[in-house]
Amino acid sequence: MNITWPWELRARGVLNMNKRNIDYIGRYNPRKFYKRVDDKLLTKQLALANDIAVPDLIAVVREQHEIVHIPERVKGRTGFVIKPAKGSGGKGILVITHIEQDRYYKPSGHEVSPSELDRHVSNILSGLFSLGGKPDVAIVEGLIEFDPVFDGYSHEGVPDIRLIVFKGFPVMGMLRLSTAASDGKANLHQGAVGVGVDIATGKGLHAVQFDAPIEFHPDTGKKLTDIVVPHWDSLLHTASSAFEMCEMGYLGTDMVLDQTKGPLLLELNARPGLAIQIANGKGILPRLKHVEAMSSHSMTVAERVAYAKIHFNG
Repeated sequence: MNITWPWELRARGVLNMNKRNIDYIGRYNPRKFYKRVDDKLLTKQLALANDIAVPDLIAVVREQHEIVHIPERVKGRTGFVIKPAKGSGGKGILVITHIEQDRYYKPSGHEVSPSELDRHVSNILSGLFSLGGKPDVAIVEGLIEFDPVFDGYSHEGVPDIRLIVFKGFPVMGMLRLSTAASDGKANLHQGAVGVGVDIATGKGLHAVQFDAPIEFHPDTGKKLTDIVVPHWDSLLHTASSAFEMCEMGYLGTDMVLDQTKGPLLLELNARPGLAIQIANGKGILPRLKHVEAMSSHSMTVAERVAYAKIHFNG
C-alpha cells in the first residue's frame, strides 16, 4: 500500500477538504445564494433567464396526485429523465432511454414498470434523495442525445463535463464517462471514469476509475486520452457565465453535449468534489492562488476564458 503524507500533497498543490471548505467554499460562496445551485429547478430557471441552454423541461411534479400525469406528459418522446430538484451525488436520477407501448426501459435494457416509476417519484417527493431529507419536487426532463464523438467512450449513458470555476475563471476540467459499474451514470463514486481535460484544448490528459489510474475504458477498450471534447470554447463560456448567474465564487458546473442543441447546462454545485485533481493528475491549488492574486473585476466572460486557456493549460 502506498502512503502519501499530507505535506507531500501540499507540495503538489493538492487542495484538501478542510482547506476547500474554509478558504474557498466558506469564503467565496455566500450562504444566501446556495438555493440557486442546490435547487435544480431554480438553477434551470436562472439559466433560461440568462440565455444559457438547458435540457427541455417536460414537467414538474410537486404533489403525489400529480404523478399519474407523467405518462401523458412523456407520450411521443423517445425517453426522459426524472431527478430530484434538491438531490446530490447523482442520487435519485432515473434515466429512461426507450419507451415502447407505455413500457419504460433504462439504458441497461432493464424495464421499469409503471408502479416502479410511480414509487420512484413518490420517494423523490418524500425527500428520500434530497439534501437533509426534506420534502422535494421531481423534475422530468427531455432525454439528451449525446454527441457521436463520444461513441465507445461511455457505457450506456451520457458523458458529462465538470468544470471548476473560480471567480469566473474555468480552472480545471474533467470528462465523466459512465461504465457498467456505474449503471450508466456519470458518477465517479459509483464507478464512472474521470478523464482530466486540458483547459486550452479540451483534450484528454489522464484518466482514473475508483481513484486509480487507467488507460482504457473498462467496458469499451477505448484509449481515454485520445478523446477531444468538441465545442470546447462554448463549454468554457457557459461555465464562466455561471459566475454572474449565481454570484458564487467557487463552483462546479456540470454540462453535457447534445447532438443537435450543443452544450447544455445540467446543474451547478457549490461544494464540488476534489476527485477532479486525481483525474487531472495534479493539484488545483496553484491555479486558485493564481486567480486570487489577480485583479479581475473588469474582465468579461470571453476575456476570462482566453486568460484561463493560456495560464491553466495542460
